[in-house]
Amino acid sequence: MKQRYTEEQIIKAIKQREAGAKVDGLCRQLGISSGTFYSWIVIKLLQTN
Repeated sequence: MKQRYTEEQIIKAIKQREAGAKVDGLCRQLGISSGTFYSWIVIKLLQTN
């Protein structure tokens, strides 16, 4: 299955959240659910550890 978002796009979205952007706004902008966004965060945390 092909990913809709690249690794760079996911990292950019996570960094925007860390900079203070609201999750609802980011999700609306990207066309994803908040559950998807939080799963991206969990995946990134597991990859860095």
